[in-house]
Amino acid sequence: MKSQTYLPFVAAMAVVVVASNILVQFPVQGTLGQLSLADILTWGAFTYPFAFLVTDLANRRYGPLFARRVVFVGFMLAVTCSIIFPPLLFRLGLIEFDTAAGRVVRIAIASGTAFLVAQLLDVTVFNWLRRQSWWRAPIFGTLAGSVVDTMIFFSVAFAAAFSFLGPQDAFALEAAPLFGSFATEAPRWLSWALGDLTLKLLIAVFALIPYRLIAARWSQPATATA
Repeated sequence: MKSQTYLPFVAAMAVVVVASNILVQFPVQGTLGQLSLADILTWGAFTYPFAFLVTDLANRRYGPLFARRVVFVGFMLAVTCSIIFPPLLFRLGLIEFDTAAGRVVRIAIASGTAFLVAQLLDVTVFNWLRRQSWWRAPIFGTLAGSVVDTMIFFSVAFAAAFSFLGPQDAFALEAAPLFGSFATEAPRWLSWALGDLTLKLLIAVFALIPYRLIAARWSQPATATA
């Protein structure tokens, strides 16, 4: 398959991954009722779910093998960006806190692992359902991938059980009201994970609109080949 065929999907995946790794450094300021959005969301949560849209469109157009190749490009970008951007943004004065080298490595491992496993799961689920109603494959593939992505990233990056991968984030492990406002207390990273997952699921539904509009233009989508 010609390299020009990959270019639109690889470029789209690169934009999503790079933007997400930059925007994840910036909390969302504002409130929703009594809920402080900065306690649970970063701007990266709004862009990252579109990686699933890119994967699903690649799968729909050219099949799972093609989609997996696009995913592996995204994986390499996810790891690279996770290492490069935090210290770079700190040196540029765009974020207030420098990240220790050990934490950068641990977050890069979490980011890369979560991205790779979740996106490959999305490809698999999509392929199982591709011959059913047009919306089933993208929505169920994205939902499954989003849940797994959130579980892996936040656990590996912050949970005490994964401390062998690098230094802990004491602030993330401190007990605080769930979502910053409920009586139940939990480590802060659990609120971050739940907030992130909630937004991913909402965007998964919204992303059906561009998926349908783009896929409808392709008269001969790929058949299911492994």
